[in-house]
Amino acid sequence: MSDIPPQPPAGQPTDPPAPIRVGRPGTGLDRPEGTALVDSAVMDSAVMDSSVMDSSVMNSAVMNSSVMDSAEVDSAWGDTAGGDDAPADQAILRAQDEFPAEVEMSLVDHLEELRRRVLRSLLAVVAAAAACLLFVRPLVRLLELPAQGIHFLQLAPGEFLFVSFKVAGYAGLSLALPYVFYEGLSFVLPGLSRGERRLVAPAVAGSALLFLAGLAFAWWALVPAALNFLVNYGADVVEPLWSIERYLDFVLLLMVATALAFQLPVLQLLLAALGLVRARAMLAAWRWVVLVAALAGAVLTPSTDPVTMLLLTGAITALYLVGVGLASLVTGLRTSAG
Repeated sequence: MSDIPPQPPAGQPTDPPAPIRVGRPGTGLDRPEGTALVDSAVMDSAVMDSSVMDSSVMNSAVMNSSVMDSAEVDSAWGDTAGGDDAPADQAILRAQDEFPAEVEMSLVDHLEELRRRVLRSLLAVVAAAAACLLFVRPLVRLLELPAQGIHFLQLAPGEFLFVSFKVAGYAGLSLALPYVFYEGLSFVLPGLSRGERRLVAPAVAGSALLFLAGLAFAWWALVPAALNFLVNYGADVVEPLWSIERYLDFVLLLMVATALAFQLPVLQLLLAALGLVRARAMLAAWRWVVLVAALAGAVLTPSTDPVTMLLLTGAITALYLVGVGLASLVTGLRTSAG
């Protein structure tokens, strides 16, 4: 038989052809062929919409990532720039805090300032000496007191006139010394750190006190001892008649040299405070100190008597030991503070 289906009789309407079903029967996936195409198109559209959404999400994520990367780059750049600038700014602030009075000046400006301060110091000394020249006679009588019983002579014309200028000059220098210290410190103070500036006031006060102490020690101890030895040494052979100029040179030089030697503890204190020399190293060099003190006593004393030399040598050695004690104290304070 033929597989061709039978044809309906003429004039009878024909039924529409049954749709072709696709899919496996009984699985719920078999549906008409046109329906499958529509569903497939809908699914494709859904897939495309999902792809578009995924693409939008991806683009949004990429944009967010770009923004974050840009923020991170900006942050890193800022950190890098800040990291380069912050230490420099901090160093500048520390330098300004450490050197609060520092002023930038050229070498010519420094020399000009030094010249002005030296001139002012010299003018102060000259003014003080001129004031002392008005009272030079009472000063000469005061300096003659340690040599009681000695007759002073003027051995050359104008000798007392030059002596008067000399006495007034020494007295004016002693009176103007605080102002000279002030000018010197005003010149070096802007270049000192805050820690070093704390040492200025104690050092200046101690230096002034030790200068006065040196003058007093020479007046009350060295000058009478030296004169007593020199007068009694040849009293049974010669009669002492002294030149006023030679006598005042002897007294003034001995007093000023002793006052300068009394500055040794201040120098030791500054060296220890700046960390240049330790107190233990100072103490270990005591033998050399005694030798140098003996040489200084022989050079600084105008007379050749051993009494004055021994007194000055002992005073310098004692002052050195005092300076070692002060240096040890300062070293201990620095260690505890550090």
